[in-house]
Amino acid sequence: MLFDPLDPPPDVRRADHVLVTVYWHGRSTEDVDAGRVWAPSRSAQPLRNRGVGVTDVFRTADELPGGIRPFQTARAAEVAYWLPDQHAFVVGDVLLGAGAKPRPTDAPLRLCPERWLGKQTHDDLRASLRPVLELPVERVLVSHGKPVLCGGHAALAEVL
Repeated sequence: MLFDPLDPPPDVRRADHVLVTVYWHGRSTEDVDAGRVWAPSRSAQPLRNRGVGVTDVFRTADELPGGIRPFQTARAAEVAYWLPDQHAFVVGDVLLGAGAKPRPTDAPLRLCPERWLGKQTHDDLRASLRPVLELPVERVLVSHGKPVLCGGHAALAEVL
């Protein structure tokens, strides 16, 4: 299973499932030999317009492979994923890790620039992600910056 693949090495260019957080992250999905490509309903058509062959469109209440649970974010076309077996939370753009642009910092996590949220605000984003604090998050896997590999719950609590 891959999430938002970006130039994966040749030895991991095959996956039963690819899950996309937001259509901007279709990235290298077409370069992966994937059995199924999953996308949230608001990202499916924009991904198809970019040449990504979405096979499974879902809403946040739907069941996903491996017990993965999608969370709607305040950014309309973006979801984040809870991986229960790994105690990991996977995000696309709504949270950035240390060193991520724009304006890199050393903070383990920070909210994306508010302008990325369209009409929504940072307060809306915090509210949309707060339910994740009820989960035993150990890791936060970000698309931009360094992942949080331990202490994920504390890092999330601080930013939210």
